[in-house]
Amino acid sequence: METTLLKGALRLALLPASIIAALVTTPVLAQSADDAEPATELETMVVTGSRLKRASAEGALPVTVIEREEIESSGDISVSDFLRNTTFNSFGSFRPRSGSSAQAFSELSLRGLGGNRTLVLIDGRRAPVSPSTGTGQDLNAIPLAAVERFEILSDGASAIYGSDAIGGVVNVITRKDFNGVEFSGGLSKPKLEGGDTDEGQFLFGASSDRGSLIAGASYNSRGIVFQRDRDYSRGGASTFSNNYLNPNGTFFSAPSGPTAGTSIVPGGCSEPGFTISGNRCLYDFTFVAADEAELDQSALFTRARYDISENWSTYLNASVSRVKSFGRYAPGLATVAVAANTPNNPFDVDLNVRHRFASLGPRDDTVDSNAYDLSVGFLGRLADRVDVEVGARRNEFQTFTIGRNYPVIPLANAAIANGSYSILNPSENDPAVLNSIKATISRDSFTLNEELFGVASMDLFDMAGGAAAMSIGAEYRKEDYADLYDSLSEAGVIGGSAGASAGGGRSVRAAYFEVLLPVLANFEINLAGRYDKYSDYGADFSPKIGLRYQPTDALTLRASYGHGFAAPAIPLLIAAPAFGADFVTDTQTCIAFGLTPDCRDPVSGQVSTPQVTAWNIANPNLSSETSKQYSLGLAWDAADWINLTVDYWNIEINDLIAGITTNQIINCLAGQAVACPPGLSNLPVTAASGLPYEQAVPNPQLGLGLARDPATGLILYVQNGSANQGVLKTDGLDLNVRTNFDFGDWGTMRNQLQLGNVFSFTNDDSRNFVGDERTPEYRANLQTVYTLRDFDFSWNINYIHGTDSANALRDVPLAGVELTLPSWTTHDVQVAWNTPWNGKIALGVQNVANRGPVLDSLDPTGRGFDFGLYDGYGRVPYIRYTQSF
Repeated sequence: METTLLKGALRLALLPASIIAALVTTPVLAQSADDAEPATELETMVVTGSRLKRASAEGALPVTVIEREEIESSGDISVSDFLRNTTFNSFGSFRPRSGSSAQAFSELSLRGLGGNRTLVLIDGRRAPVSPSTGTGQDLNAIPLAAVERFEILSDGASAIYGSDAIGGVVNVITRKDFNGVEFSGGLSKPKLEGGDTDEGQFLFGASSDRGSLIAGASYNSRGIVFQRDRDYSRGGASTFSNNYLNPNGTFFSAPSGPTAGTSIVPGGCSEPGFTISGNRCLYDFTFVAADEAELDQSALFTRARYDISENWSTYLNASVSRVKSFGRYAPGLATVAVAANTPNNPFDVDLNVRHRFASLGPRDDTVDSNAYDLSVGFLGRLADRVDVEVGARRNEFQTFTIGRNYPVIPLANAAIANGSYSILNPSENDPAVLNSIKATISRDSFTLNEELFGVASMDLFDMAGGAAAMSIGAEYRKEDYADLYDSLSEAGVIGGSAGASAGGGRSVRAAYFEVLLPVLANFEINLAGRYDKYSDYGADFSPKIGLRYQPTDALTLRASYGHGFAAPAIPLLIAAPAFGADFVTDTQTCIAFGLTPDCRDPVSGQVSTPQVTAWNIANPNLSSETSKQYSLGLAWDAADWINLTVDYWNIEINDLIAGITTNQIINCLAGQAVACPPGLSNLPVTAASGLPYEQAVPNPQLGLGLARDPATGLILYVQNGSANQGVLKTDGLDLNVRTNFDFGDWGTMRNQLQLGNVFSFTNDDSRNFVGDERTPEYRANLQTVYTLRDFDFSWNINYIHGTDSANALRDVPLAGVELTLPSWTTHDVQVAWNTPWNGKIALGVQNVANRGPVLDSLDPTGRGFDFGLYDGYGRVPYIRYTQSF
């Protein structure tokens, strides 16, 4: 798609989306009309943000290109690791973590808008959708060895690509022009325990005057990181250990015996990981749990092209990738009833026990993800003036998850009640009894996309600035999704796990156009529009206009305005109801539970929040999110050794798809909330008055709301889920400065500074969230590469601005707890030697100063720091060797 030579292509050199040249190469000195060489034939390419072919030049859209040399100098071994550290990944991205239902998944969050509003492409086509989340693309499924470069469009692009391109687009361009054989291998050993890596890849390429073939294989892995191996995560204290509770949820105080005056189960707090603190038994959940999951990635990929004739060629792209992950979480837990004077209750009063099933072993999750991608197509020219591409693509992404050592709560209840399982001495329980109350759970998820596409591009007529050009295209895509949990998890009887199966599909039909109008030699207009029709929720039209003005040879001014959309994810439309037990602060429910109206124990005065049955349901009435966005920028070749780009962006998203919580539903129906979605209602009583509230039956057709006992006002059940609600607004600035210096015999040096500044981030015109915990205002990267003969010396500086802590957001901050968090700066260095035998040896260190993550003692995730911004690997020395033939 990028190798056809077109006569007269110089007239298309300034199309709005083509800004590669000034961003990734040494600035080209402007030539006068007298000494300029005649441009009779120029190689053209399709760049991110456009379907038109053009010569490389600054355009109306901000595109940043990151070449393979920059990727290799970073020392990163995966697409996920590299892209997550770019300044465009403002905040809010997800990466692999132990104990998560998406343990092997990694996403990008351009502008902090989330992976569901960030579109990832592979050679201009959508990457497979992650089955673990049902939305967004998994970066871990893309092998780094296959990447030639990244093109990051930091502007909305629904007019070209359709759904999800609100925050921007990352286009992964795979390797194409390679001849010979290359293999490489490497490893790293962090200073801190865990997180070791190893990698290897093989690449083969051959070409002739009629075609080319490239094929490769790659593997990389990163070891698990346990919480006990880091000072900041070591030592956790959970009362879900072995403590007696009163039936109303308050801690029991033993009147006599060896644990008199405490809630501690006699004999049940003396095993590894358990400690006694005052009148409580505590369990150190970091004793066996991991923070960073183990991750193994492997892939096979190939790309072939054959010229059928002078005007027609065909291509085939195929890849298979596999990601295996292992994570370990603390043993399962539950609150279990123990009747008075039974083997597990020596007291003459009915109690509950907040119990940790440590004798069952840690919860171990193994994830096996497999992605298969195949595309075929034809490229050609009709009537010597229309360039055509037609093709078909099929990608399938399947994930299998196996979880071991999970307690089955009803079976555990029965074993505790009859005494066959002892909470007084858990490690001495009969292995047969332990096996009888635990389960191996499973989850089988997949997404399947099948696509047909066609696009035609042509010159229309001559204008003052050159030939007007147009591109028109159409796509048909079928999306299938399934997420199947084991029956016990789906029933909500597994301690520490739950899930609702979902399955369904939809079709998408789309048509689009793009027009270039070179009004003057130095001014052009780009118009684009796309219509998408979804079979499940409806249709969207996304128009866009781009302007480009070049007042001088060195200065380019650009602007764009457009609309975008993000379609609701299939699981949100069709998922089966999932059981949950939600904590509520509801006056009538608290009174029905025997508490005071403000939910306090009438004797002790302690807050005791009750739990109610809550069903998370799908919402078939969801519509798409829609956006309006514009950008203003400039590109300036200030001198032959420096160029820069500056771009302001502004995004407004309407009809946000947001999760509506149980307490939000309670407050909305009571008239005590400001922002409430439409359609909430008081639901019918589906369990007879007086029966336990657990017997409520969900009815998704009734929508979101709650039901109350007519006699007491007790909440019997709640149906929560997602709804279209609210407006999100954000804006900011991107700065990119590149310099190139030639010192003659003393070598060359190139620098690149990238700065991302988020000005504002608001919901429904609320206060500005920028600067809050997890929401930094600035991110910056500075890369310096000095080349002297056969040696390259690289130094990368990565900076994340400081934020407020979670404590600063409290109504009454806690004394002695930090209110602000510091900035985070890391330094990566590398020395590479290009050997005389066509090899390359690279030695490097990531995070030279061994900087730990920025910690927040009140971090809401319980891990101590934001996984989307920081990592806990510390200093990572590595070595890599590459041999080419």
